[in-house]
Amino acid sequence: MDCIEGARKYIRNDSVDLVITDPPFGIAGDQVHKHYHRKENFVLHGYQEIETAEYAAFSRDWIKEAERVLRPGGSIYVFSGYSNLLEILNALRQTKLLEVNHIIWKYNFGVYTTKKYVSSHYHILYYVKPGGKVTFNTHIRYGPDEKDTKGRSLNYQDREDVWIINREYKPGRVKNKNELPSQLLIKIIQYSSNEGDLIADFFLGGFSTAKTAVGLNRAITGFEINPSAFKYHLSELQKVQPGYLLKQIKSGKGKYPANKNKKWNEMEILSLYKRYHEIYNQLQNKSRTIKILQEEFGRGYFAILNKIEQMPGHIVR
Repeated sequence: MDCIEGARKYIRNDSVDLVITDPPFGIAGDQVHKHYHRKENFVLHGYQEIETAEYAAFSRDWIKEAERVLRPGGSIYVFSGYSNLLEILNALRQTKLLEVNHIIWKYNFGVYTTKKYVSSHYHILYYVKPGGKVTFNTHIRYGPDEKDTKGRSLNYQDREDVWIINREYKPGRVKNKNELPSQLLIKIIQYSSNEGDLIADFFLGGFSTAKTAVGLNRAITGFEINPSAFKYHLSELQKVQPGYLLKQIKSGKGKYPANKNKKWNEMEILSLYKRYHEIYNQLQNKSRTIKILQEEFGRGYFAILNKIEQMPGHIVR
């Protein structure tokens, strides 16, 4: 059924932990296939598009419902191309939802152009509902000490706001007009929810979000207006084993600082300044000095660095 009507009827206020959704394109539905190099034989028919003239009002209505059902502190990720990005941004700004990140998803689009630049990205708008604790599992995928072969932080790289994740191609398999890759959804669900949380998808489409949510042991609710797509993918969803993805996903490893997120007291700050000078005078190396201080004070690298750079009347080398 229609997501606006459905949400009003079936989802109570402040009950959803996370919304992930990829709304209609707002372009001619019968032209969508021209954006992809694929055969349409296996694409489920019945895709319903929103007229361009109606897109702004439509976006306001469903986003207002998403705001209502999100719990205080809940998160929402909205996918958008460039065609109607402005309308979705305007709709979000008419709510009390707070912007956290504007993520760029870079992928191989598979379309060659000669008279314009090749479109190869999607927008992911990450917002939260104020008033409660936000779930963001910082080290759920990579621990604070995990490095690549060049010694760079894997956690930092994974949380940059440009994501390079390839689309999934399904030759000879039933599919929807547009489906999100499982690795993209796994990443969002890992960072912004916990096992047992309720996830909502206002435009279920190929049920990619639903299947991934169940695979990660989350609950799912959502809507799809296309009867053939709903019937087919619901039957596929019922075959998904709850929690099966938990054994396959990347989980963070490493030692966490003993005093992570603990407030500094005055005596501890004075001790830090003293120890910094003592160690730095011996090593003459700022980075190595901070790593020693991490062990001594049970703090992260940047927690130490920030305090060192606040030392009064001293220029830190």
